[in-house]
Amino acid sequence: MIDDKELAALFQAESEEHLQSLDEGLLRLEVNPQESTTLEQVFRNAHSLKGAARMLGVEGVEVLAHHFESALGGAARGQKALTPEIIDRLYRGLDAIRKLVKEAVTGANAGVDIEQVLAQLDGEEAAPTPTTEPAPEAEDSVPLGNQPPMAEAEPKAITFTTTPQTEVELASNQVSSLNEPAAPAHAAAPAQTAMVPADDAPTVAIEVADAQSSALTEVQDETSPITAPETTEISPRAANFKIETIRVEPTKLDALMTLAGELTVTTTRVTRGLAEFEAVAALWEEWQKDTTAMRSTFHELARRLQAETPNNVQRSGVANNTALKKLAAFQEREAARLEQLQALLRRLRQTTYEDVTRLNFVADEVEESIRKVRLLPLTNVFNLFPRMVRDLSRTQEKEVQLLVEGGETTADKRILEELKDPMMHMIRNAIDHGIELPQERERAGKPRLATLRLRGYQTATNVIVELSDDGRGLDVAAIKRSALKRRLHNEAELAAMSDEQVQLLIFSPGFSTSPLVTDVSGRGVGLDVVRANVEALRGSIQVDSAPGAGCRFRIQLPLTLATTRVLLVQVEGRTYALPVEWVQGAYYIAQQDIFSLEGRETTRLQGLPISIARLAHLLEVRSPSQPTRHDQNGAATQAKSASATKPQQSNLLPCIVLSIGEERLGLLVDSLVDEQEVMLKPLGAMLKRVRNVSGATILGTGEVCMILNPHDLIKSVQKSQVTVARLTPTEEVAERKIILLAEDSITTRTQEKRILEGAGYEVVTAVDGLDAFNKLNTRSFDAVVTDIEMPNMNGLSLAAKIRQDMKYKELPIILVTSLASEEDKRRGVEVGANAYITKGTFEQQVLLDTLGRLV
Repeated sequence: MIDDKELAALFQAESEEHLQSLDEGLLRLEVNPQESTTLEQVFRNAHSLKGAARMLGVEGVEVLAHHFESALGGAARGQKALTPEIIDRLYRGLDAIRKLVKEAVTGANAGVDIEQVLAQLDGEEAAPTPTTEPAPEAEDSVPLGNQPPMAEAEPKAITFTTTPQTEVELASNQVSSLNEPAAPAHAAAPAQTAMVPADDAPTVAIEVADAQSSALTEVQDETSPITAPETTEISPRAANFKIETIRVEPTKLDALMTLAGELTVTTTRVTRGLAEFEAVAALWEEWQKDTTAMRSTFHELARRLQAETPNNVQRSGVANNTALKKLAAFQEREAARLEQLQALLRRLRQTTYEDVTRLNFVADEVEESIRKVRLLPLTNVFNLFPRMVRDLSRTQEKEVQLLVEGGETTADKRILEELKDPMMHMIRNAIDHGIELPQERERAGKPRLATLRLRGYQTATNVIVELSDDGRGLDVAAIKRSALKRRLHNEAELAAMSDEQVQLLIFSPGFSTSPLVTDVSGRGVGLDVVRANVEALRGSIQVDSAPGAGCRFRIQLPLTLATTRVLLVQVEGRTYALPVEWVQGAYYIAQQDIFSLEGRETTRLQGLPISIARLAHLLEVRSPSQPTRHDQNGAATQAKSASATKPQQSNLLPCIVLSIGEERLGLLVDSLVDEQEVMLKPLGAMLKRVRNVSGATILGTGEVCMILNPHDLIKSVQKSQVTVARLTPTEEVAERKIILLAEDSITTRTQEKRILEGAGYEVVTAVDGLDAFNKLNTRSFDAVVTDIEMPNMNGLSLAAKIRQDMKYKELPIILVTSLASEEDKRRGVEVGANAYITKGTFEQQVLLDTLGRLV
């Protein structure tokens, strides 16, 4: 194991670059064994990998890489051809090297028998029986942020990773290392990347001039010693010292991106402050107008007073003149101050607007620059799949070629990291389910060689990844049979579905059409995970298929995950945010245009019917100011819907249309607020998955705002089986009664909760009396159902404490307990309980009837 963590990370990054390049090269050589350029590249990568392993003392990797070179040596010199058997041996050697690299970095035993692998590489041992295990997967791959695309590397440039050494030391060390004999029997050139332990300074990359590069990297004959060219002299100045690249930990980039998002939010808040500044300016202008008017009035009054007061007659007149002079002087001073204040406000307004404009520009530039630093080409992910396709198709005895397009398209580093697993599931699914055996394809008039096409491209707001095949396509009848078998839907529901809706069932949890469970498919784990992972990235996935013509999956992802643009809406006095990438548009619809279709509220937009839902009902929220049965102010009145209590200023209702693939849903809200860029904050581990909510943000006003999940909102409406009647502006909504249930036994608590929820009540549970009393003060309840014997605070103490508060004087309290003596019942009556039900003779109908009478 490499003890130095920095060197271990560098070795892992460099090794994965070489291993990935070797994988790609072998795939090309398998198609064209005589391609000399590829052969030289593969040979060079194996040589570099061997040198890096030697430098750090990773002997297993060094020995296997050397034998890998030897196996390629004959082909490189044109002495023997690369047969499929040799390619297979090289692949097995490559897999062993990858495991040994992981062992060197993590210390976990790789379980590689080096002698056996060497024998296989030398062709001295029969190949093991092929298994169904495809190419190595994600856990063996380096984090994407540490590896530049191999295609971008300069062929003649040599990068040395080093630490605080002078240029002279670096050059002399490299030259002297050329004169040292190689450790293995067959000498080889030193690694193109040499790593020296770090002491104090940060890692830098030193690019050596082309002349020295070619001298250092020239590969000599295997049996010839390697010596430094006598005519080559490297001096500090001649080395063209320049720091081209620095290594930055991905976590630091993540932190920078987070700070950039915070800067964007702060900019929004400052911009909102301009509106307050304008309000101050408007007040000042009104004050100035009033003051000017009062000054004119004062002068007029002073003139009249002087005209009415006889000169030198009354002493009061002299006093009046003095007072007038003082007031006149005050008026003059006020006028001067107002002029100064006006000049200050104008300058302040001008500079504030300039500063805010500049701040907006800088914030946008910072965020965009950091976002670009985090961008990586899709090739980093796409390059992982050719080997997997090769191995899996051979295992399944199918002939498949993978065509990749748009690998240069860039996406955020985290998106690429999270995209690998969904893509791997989809490729496995395509090969196992979609693509036919060669004989079957020939009978269908198709070429034996099937084609998988992987394509990436970018739109103005999204990154799109498509995977298509020319296989058999989705079998709608088979999907229906599997859905019935797995009880996902009944026959009536399936009959009412369109073919497009049936095809979407492949994303259901536990769904599979494979009759046999293997390590590749049949377990019902796959495409549901794909959709979950894609939606976790704020993306969507659609499928398009035609029988016999193949299948196409389309994944749509955002450009960045740090910030998102949202549409702010208001519902029942609260502000919620909807990501604009899923908002098709905002409309106003008339109440009379809403009708019922198949039990759901529906309207027509652009000539097409679209289901609508009231966002307040989906989120189960009511207005904070709406009176309830037993609120904290002691009100005990019947609540009404918001539409019944709010004044109807217009017959038009704001409707937000969400669009995800072919699915559309209209959401009725109270009002549209604004559209702005916000910083998306996760809800934390305690609230990792909240239905209909994907995160939260802090608005410019300081208000915490929930960011809604459009996927969940559409699913919530689809799962609703309750017929929704058409509501009129004055129609009242029957609301669910809310019960506070206090019970320390989890079994009893769960059972009673099920009973109450089955009867239509909304239930909030508490683990003891103290927990119940604390929750009582957080919202309004219709009744309290409590056990007596509980820790911290028992049920009797809870009931007594509730009754001490006058606002809960009429709140029904039901005691459900195993204590059945008359004394216990008497104590229950004394503390103010309305009913006493014993568990020994407990019948759920008794509890429900009691609640029905009390609430």
